[in-house]
Amino acid sequence: MAADEKAQAKGEQVEGKVKKVVGGAVGNESLEVEGRVEESKGDLRAAKEKAKDAVRPK
Repeated sequence: MAADEKAQAKGEQVEGKVKKVVGGAVGNESLEVEGRVEESKGDLRAAKEKAKDAVRPK
């Protein structure tokens, strides 16, 4: 399941970055903000997974 979560986090980060860049390029402020939010959500999910990996016994 961890790989699933990591992939979902990466997908959110990429999708958010695309929306942010496109929104900025076309001057659509709401799309740009939506992209920032989605990218941040992906960053948080990735950080959560990293923390879980650090806590797991090896």
